[in-house]
Amino acid sequence: MVLFVSGRTDIVAFYSEWFMNRYKEGFADVRNPFHRHQVSRIYFSDVDLLFFCTKNPLPIIPYLKEIKKPILFHVTLTSYKNDIEPNVIDKKKIIEGIKEISQILGKESIYVRYDPILLNSKYTIDYHIKAFSKICSLLDGYILHIIVSFIDDYKNVRKNSKFLKLRDFTMEDYQKIGESFSQIASQHGISVQTCFEEETLTEYGFIKGDCLSSSLAYQLTGKKFGKWRARKENKCDCVQMVDIGVYNTCSHLCKYCYANYLENQVVHNKKSHDSSSSLLIGNLEEGDIITRRTK
Repeated sequence: MVLFVSGRTDIVAFYSEWFMNRYKEGFADVRNPFHRHQVSRIYFSDVDLLFFCTKNPLPIIPYLKEIKKPILFHVTLTSYKNDIEPNVIDKKKIIEGIKEISQILGKESIYVRYDPILLNSKYTIDYHIKAFSKICSLLDGYILHIIVSFIDDYKNVRKNSKFLKLRDFTMEDYQKIGESFSQIASQHGISVQTCFEEETLTEYGFIKGDCLSSSLAYQLTGKKFGKWRARKENKCDCVQMVDIGVYNTCSHLCKYCYANYLENQVVHNKKSHDSSSSLLIGNLEEGDIITRRTK
């Protein structure tokens, strides 16, 4: 099993203590969001790979040497200010965290996500090219891969349209990003690819790849995994993974986020967090049916 920590919320940034408590206890519970009393129990003995995805890796770093499982890190690092990412920590600290993880786990185990790219009067193509160049320069020698994606039309994006003030991408925009990013990344020994996009930019030098391909998963674990069934469209060939996060629980409150589609519930949900509970939010209840999940 690949344990995804997490696409639904930033467990690393806000719930690392809970995660390590679960790791030491040996299992974590995940409530089915559509059937409240159905609970999946995930034993770490069934986990082959931990896939951490975060905007702030610092809280988990002190624990990394305690974790006796293969680890893959995706750290999202953008150039946005607090008008777009209100509660993301100083990007310089994130960069230092990436460097530290690279030194602990090896640079093959950490990917940077420049994700998502959005365009408006402030965040222009030239702005992104300059920012991307700076990131590649600062992380030269510490990473091998950067994953890029473009903003999607999520519910939260539409709700925050007055803040985002987006403009649509043109084919000329894609070409300029593709050519510039490819050239910059290559100069620093870094590959660059898109994630779950119609515009893959391979014609401009981007590589064809997945966030967690079957070959990478095999390389990290020595095991083969099926295709991820959570993605219905035919644009993703990542391996199957199990997410232990909960939607509407991330305090970063980024204006483009898909996981916080009801931002007004975030504070309420976080009040129900108990770091000693087997569940990320709340506790087990009478009537819960717990089933062991193995894949």
